Amino acid sequence: MRPLRLPRPLRPSRTLRDVHTRTIAAPADTVGALIDRLGGDPDPVFPTPAWPAMRFDRPLGVGADGGHGFVRYRVTAHEPGRRIRFDFTSGPTGYHEAVVRPLGPDSCRVEHVLESEHGLRQRLLWWTAMRVLHGTVVEELLDNIEQAATGRVRTPVRRSPRVRLFHRLLWDRPKAVGLPAEARLARSAFPHTDFQDAWQMALLPGMPTEPEAWEGVLRGAAFPVQGREGGELLLGHDARHLDFRASILIANGQVTLGTVVRTQHAGGRLYWAVVRRVHPFMARLMLRRTHRRLALAVPSAGEREWARATVE
Repeated sequence: MRPLRLPRPLRPSRTLRDVHTRTIAAPADTVGALIDRLGGDPDPVFPTPAWPAMRFDRPLGVGADGGHGFVRYRVTAHEPGRRIRFDFTSGPTGYHEAVVRPLGPDSCRVEHVLESEHGLRQRLLWWTAMRVLHGTVVEELLDNIEQAATGRVRTPVRRSPRVRLFHRLLWDRPKAVGLPAEARLARSAFPHTDFQDAWQMALLPGMPTEPEAWEGVLRGAAFPVQGREGGELLLGHDARHLDFRASILIANGQVTLGTVVRTQHAGGRLYWAVVRRVHPFMARLMLRRTHRRLALAVPSAGEREWARATVE
């Protein structure tokens, strides 16, 4: 007598599928031309600088490698004006693609489809964090397409409190660098210095390139302007115990916050020995907060593209 065989439990699907669609009141050719400029300079639709820009190692086309942020992929299909497919090259197996489907002479539908296979841990990460972040980025991309093609967005996406929290936590952090050679005002502020450091972040598309726009990095500290030269703004204050200068430099696609300090006597050196323990943390915090605040204040890619098209 054969042993009774129980049916195998069904293995849950490892494939995740996420679809976003938007009907745009514009010809498919107009919208398709915008899609074909993804990753370009300027990129009219990807939601930068609020999110990491999409970049490739060559013009958009089959074989182009790149991605946005830590998400990496390669263009594996491109039907100009109609469809672009990106296959993931790291992390999960799968793809995402954008498709433009004509609905009439003055209307079309844009579809963004993501399909990928994940293990249990990656699936948990997707459902707890990545799904809502991905959905927000895609909906903001669709907002930009609609804005760039029609001049308005009927129902713009709103970032949920959870997305705003993740966005704040994932924002890039300043890196320590030497005081740049271009920071001439800071370098020549004192005959000698007892301390100097510099923290740097990349300028993102659309962010202000005038150092005065970054003066708020020292929010709450009313330091008078000591000098302005080229892309450098120097602020500072002289006191009995020490002299302090803060340099805000815009150069080579970077914003740099530099500090130089000269102590006056033993009391100043003792004071600075305590303050310098927290100074790096505060400098990084202030630069990062200002960087994110200015990035979020920049008009969207769709608004920038509509403004350019209107001027032309």
